Amino acid sequence: MFSGNEWLIVVIIALVIFGGSQLPKLARNIGSAQKEFKKGLAEGGADDDDDPSQQKKSA
Repeated sequence: MFSGNEWLIVVIIALVIFGGSQLPKLARNIGSAQKEFKKGLAEGGADDDDDPSQQKKSA
């Protein structure tokens, strides 16, 4: 994926764009968005399992 030098460049660019004080807030927001996304995927999977129109009819 990424090597050490590439991560260093990404971090420096992020510091320049967002500033040092905004990075913790940005990381928190990304983490909460990821948590909500995973929760939505889990709920969507549960809805698919419970949907009677998707189940096969036994004859």
